[in-house]
Amino acid sequence: MTVAQTASSRPKVPTPGAVLALLKPVTWFPPMWAFACGAISAGQITSDRWLAVALGVLLAGPLLCGTSQAVNDWFDRHVDAINEPDRVIPSGRMPGRWGLWVAIANSVLSMLVASLLGTTVFIAAAVGLALAWAYSAPPFRLKRNGWWGNAACGFSYESLPWITAAAAALGTVPGADIFAIALLYGAGAIGIMTLNDFKSMEGDTQMGIASLPVQMGARNAALFAGLAMIVPQLVVIGLLLAWSHLWSAAAVGALTLAQAVALPRLVADPKGKAVWYSALGVGLYVSGMMITAFAIRP
Repeated sequence: MTVAQTASSRPKVPTPGAVLALLKPVTWFPPMWAFACGAISAGQITSDRWLAVALGVLLAGPLLCGTSQAVNDWFDRHVDAINEPDRVIPSGRMPGRWGLWVAIANSVLSMLVASLLGTTVFIAAAVGLALAWAYSAPPFRLKRNGWWGNAACGFSYESLPWITAAAAALGTVPGADIFAIALLYGAGAIGIMTLNDFKSMEGDTQMGIASLPVQMGARNAALFAGLAMIVPQLVVIGLLLAWSHLWSAAAVGALTLAQAVALPRLVADPKGKAVWYSALGVGLYVSGMMITAFAIRP
């Protein structure tokens, strides 16, 4: 088959499967989980707030998170051609500028849904959407520096959904305890995002993207990733103790200890064990989030 034939055989319009692949449903779990934690932490959801919570789940996952994935894949298509050429855009399954159009359409739909959920949710969604575009798109392209990029992701994936859900469930601005817990778990997610960067070190180095593994070296970045997850959880444990949630503090403490025990294995082989530690450590981390949400509910 000639090059001309190959080009002409590519689809001019993406299939629904290609659009779904661009939006990456597997990535919707973290913000949807954080949203669930936020709704639970707000306390008993009244009957008139259930629709708002359901729309909020849609907003957190397929809409805002899906938008962030589409934006990232569009502006990372040259890096992905090196690191992961089978992705939907570099492989040609998402032809032309369709990746950009999907990102824009999902952005507009996100804000339309957010507008139905009140001022607090609308503002939170607008901030999250702005961070999603700033993370990947020029001129900001926060992901060029791992400190800025991972902080933006952690805040968008954990803190904002938690606060947004509490606001949707309560119908008003959440209390200081919810803000504190949401921000702490968002800070810990910086470590989670760092774990995702090990797989793309080669392409990031070639394209001048200063991810934390590129900046710090693999071993130092692995140690940082683990500690960045553990330290905020220690603060959460301290707050739970101060608020007299002793059993919840003990449970979160046990989950955090397990992460600390596993950390040396990650540091010894960062590239080989990053996926393993992500599966283990993140599972323990998000379990602690749910325990904390139930503990602080009124």
